[in-house]
Amino acid sequence: MKQIFDRDYPVTSILLILTSLVFVLMFLSYGFQYSSSEALYHFGAVHGYTIQAMPEQFWRVFAAIFIHIGLEHFVVNMLTLYFLGRQIEAIFGSWKFLILYLMSGIMGNLFVVYFSPNSLAAGASTALFGLFASVVVLRYATRNYYLQQLGQSYMSLLAVNLVMSFLPGISLAGHLGGLVGGALGAVILPVSGERYAFSKSQRFLALAAYLGLAAILIFLTFQRPIF
Repeated sequence: MKQIFDRDYPVTSILLILTSLVFVLMFLSYGFQYSSSEALYHFGAVHGYTIQAMPEQFWRVFAAIFIHIGLEHFVVNMLTLYFLGRQIEAIFGSWKFLILYLMSGIMGNLFVVYFSPNSLAAGASTALFGLFASVVVLRYATRNYYLQQLGQSYMSLLAVNLVMSFLPGISLAGHLGGLVGGALGAVILPVSGERYAFSKSQRFLALAAYLGLAAILIFLTFQRPIF
């Protein structure tokens, strides 16, 4: 049981278990068609025009974080979450890590809704990009040598993954949105032992920027014509 649920990293464990259960449920519901457009849509993948036409479908912005398009997509993201999540949870603490993860994923999906409204998108990548970005931001704000080195190493990984985001079938908008959400989240959420890395005014401005950007994207989404 220790290998399934790690008490030292409870949120990472819960996210892994929850996302895995969703993947299994998709397979049980649709068999080998579990990654079809019908299955993805049914379970809550993001589709901008759907949300625009039916605002009650806005729950997809949250749900899509836990849905994956195929086995490879699922395995790669879960391995990344397993290793990356444990590191970030240790840095921020469990509750702030959960908030950071959701902030990143939701902002990424808001970017998809506005910038790629006709795409059916899903996956934890939006949140994972935010986790990478959060440590890169901390690298420039902290005197902690470990965080500086970790942030430096993450810069290379982030750059490589951003380049790969231009490949067909990958949501560039979602990854960029997740990056923005995670970067702002790193400023908003105090890090254990690094509470003074950012001033209160900087945290307030970052929070205002996050909420303001989210509000603008939502407003613009519902103002555009539906084609």
